[in-house]
Amino acid sequence: MTHAPPVALTIAGSDCSSGAGIQADLKIFQHFHVHGLTAVTCVVSETANIVREVHPVPVAIVADQVSLLLDSFPVAALKTGMLFSAAHVRAVADILARHPGLALVVDPVMVASTGDPLLEPDAILAYRELLFPLARVITPNLPEAEVLLRDKIRDEAALEAAALRIAKMYGTAVLLKGGHLATDDCLDVLADDNGLHRFRDERIPVAGSHGTGCTLSAAITAALAHGESLPQAVRTGKKFLGNCLRHSYQFTGADGKIVHALNQSTASASS
Repeated sequence: MTHAPPVALTIAGSDCSSGAGIQADLKIFQHFHVHGLTAVTCVVSETANIVREVHPVPVAIVADQVSLLLDSFPVAALKTGMLFSAAHVRAVADILARHPGLALVVDPVMVASTGDPLLEPDAILAYRELLFPLARVITPNLPEAEVLLRDKIRDEAALEAAALRIAKMYGTAVLLKGGHLATDDCLDVLADDNGLHRFRDERIPVAGSHGTGCTLSAAITAALAHGESLPQAVRTGKKFLGNCLRHSYQFTGADGKIVHALNQSTASASS
């Protein structure tokens, strides 16, 4: 019998274009030789260009998926993506609180790359009070961090200070992504018990960024499932994301519009 791989769970929305959400997460888990599980929170009609409809899965069904999977599999790490509402956040947090010791990566998905909202406003408080304190790491981008802090982050010095503030506020490690800063390269900052870890990479010029947050958080989750330390898992995730961006491609639809996609395949996006 083949030795079983580590198990990772994603609790997130379904992206029909497969660039983000559970579809992207499963591709990435497979790349890293992790057995991927899914608990679907929303069904989203979207592409990299538009979010057309969001249909939330009933909270009881989401909770049943999560509890069944945690009882049935030796989950080593998990991530949350799009949770949509305060009720969904509360239900997930209540279950995860009964499973201490899991490596939880919280990607606080608030807004799509198109600018469309993906989180109901009252859910932010539930994140703050219930889910963030359970996390091994949270992975906000710059606009999400500005929402959490109710403050603007205008440069790299402010980015580093913000990561430390958020980590202190919620008692967890924070990977604050600085790709939205107007700089020649990209600085991401990890604040944890050992202080600040800086990850500086070249800015890769691609037309589309749909799914970058999901891709990075899923890769970090897979690396944690394999037992990597958090700083090493971040390095692993960032290397993988860089390869996905470098090998991105595009499609032209029947409507004549171009859809850009990250290349999350095992063929070219090597870890």
